[in-house]
This record gives sequence, C-alpha cells and structure tokens, in this order.
Amino acid sequence: MTDIDKFIPSNLGPEHDKVLQKLFTVYRDLFRHDGYGTLHLEMRFLKKGQKEVLINCGKEYRFVINYPGASEQ
Repeated sequence: MTDIDKFIPSNLGPEHDKVLQKLFTVYRDLFRHDGYGTLHLEMRFLKKGQKEVLINCGKEYRFVINYPGASEQ
C-alpha cells in the first residue's frame, strides 16, 4: 500500500496510480516547503484515444493515459 492509497482510493485503474502518486508527492513536498510555490494540473486530448496529464510545479511531469471516451463510460 502506497501513501496515496491511504487518502485517495483510485477506481480509475492501475494506469492512473502513478499519476495520482506523483500528484500526491508534489502536493506534499510543496506543502512542506517553507516558501511560496505553485502547482498546475493540465489535461489535454490526444489524437489516439488518449489524454495527456501534465503536473507542473517548477518541474514538469508528463503522463499519457488511455481515454475510453464518453460512449464506453
């Protein structure tokens, strides 16, 4: 069980676990930092039935996740 599992159960599937873990880690590190910081989260559609997830907090982390589309949800 990772830190993220204690706070945010993911029912999105295993490919989302690494994104949520990184988001949790960046938030935790930013909160513990003794100065100012920003956190940005962006999601974009890609052409191949995927979404790009960008986590930016001075450093950018990029993830590409399969997106099932509205008809399959």
